[in-house]
Amino acid sequence: MDQNAKRIYLIRQLIEERPDKEEFSVPDNVEEQKRLLRGLFNVRPPAGISEEFLEVQDEYLKEELFRKGITDYRDLEPVREGIYIWQGDITTLKCDAIVNAANSGLTGCYSPCHTCIDNCIHTFAGIRLRNACADIIRTQGHEEQTGLAKITPAFNLPSRFVIHTVGPIVSGALTKDDEDLLRSCYVSCLDTAVENGITSIAFCCISTGVFHFPNQRAAEIAVETVQDFRKDNRSIDVIFNVWKDIDHEIYRRLLG
Repeated sequence: MDQNAKRIYLIRQLIEERPDKEEFSVPDNVEEQKRLLRGLFNVRPPAGISEEFLEVQDEYLKEELFRKGITDYRDLEPVREGIYIWQGDITTLKCDAIVNAANSGLTGCYSPCHTCIDNCIHTFAGIRLRNACADIIRTQGHEEQTGLAKITPAFNLPSRFVIHTVGPIVSGALTKDDEDLLRSCYVSCLDTAVENGITSIAFCCISTGVFHFPNQRAAEIAVETVQDFRKDNRSIDVIFNVWKDIDHEIYRRLLG
């Protein structure tokens, strides 16, 4: 199958699972097909599926990511020893581990085609990532606590692992507890990296955006925590991944 045939196959298989399948049809437009496929991935609950589906899905997603363009962090110039800033799509970054700003359910964003990083990572990693996260929640018997971290394979992403952390949600004025919890996210991710022999980790801007943590203070905490950590752990390279121009400017100012 070519890429178009794979996409249509995946859409039809996912529609066939749904109780409301009569309401769906496969659009003729390629971009509309891609949007529908992403939406179907996003709303699908954790569940098993055929090996044939997974094989086609994996081939399709890897080709889509290849077409988007993969960036190897080792091709970037560090802004300080072992520290990098990179503005781009974290799902296309090749390093040992990328950090996902997860919600407490840990199984991803269920809003179809939402632009949050959680949605993007789960979409392009494939449905096995949601299943792996559901297994973690099932095993521990409760939702993930704010400030902690869990690790899974990255499946179809160019990174090896995804480290999921739940950042604080800020409502009203920023508090010391908010700051301590955000700091804990970075420490937990770095400790998880050490425990798993990871030598490069890319952080997104945890808790900013829809979690309402002020961008400037979030970046200050991120940089302070990473620099303190690297005083005794220089074997791990850290990439600060940003998407928005404002975050790029903030990290540039903080790191020179």
